[in-house]
Amino acid sequence: MPEKVLTHIDANGAATMVDVSRKAESFRAARASGYVEMQPATLTMIIDATHKKGDVLTVAKIAGIQAAKRCSELIPLCHPLGLTGIDVEFEIDEAQSRVNIEAECRLTGSTGVEMEALTAVCVAGLTVYDMCKAVIDQWSSPLSNYFRNPVGNQVIGARHRESFVFRLA
Repeated sequence: MPEKVLTHIDANGAATMVDVSRKAESFRAARASGYVEMQPATLTMIIDATHKKGDVLTVAKIAGIQAAKRCSELIPLCHPLGLTGIDVEFEIDEAQSRVNIEAECRLTGSTGVEMEALTAVCVAGLTVYDMCKAVIDQWSSPLSNYFRNPVGNQVIGARHRESFVFRLA
């Protein structure tokens, strides 16, 4: 089995963009999924479309699509891609009190689209949070145990139920 190497590091240890110019073009697709967990009252506002900011999932879908298209502007060594298909879908899971998010990106090209799919899920999830944060008084993330509320300067601990998690599917 060949030794695995970091492809974005050159022989001198410097960051570099992978050269895919000699790779053959082929159909490529990637799916990513994640979810935003929330309190039942917040989920009910999304389901009933009673949120004062509007249709949370439509805005999050557009944000996810836009993020996938601009992935190379957010992640420095990603190639700019001409995506030919982006799907961002949501599923309400009332039993778990969460919104499941799934994104798929497609193209015919010489590099994969997994970063674009992951970016779509992340930004869609962050958009759900952003639109709902006015009604959420508790938030925790697996990436950070504490969140400082700049208005009240209150530290909110990880015992609370709002979270955002993603996984490559």
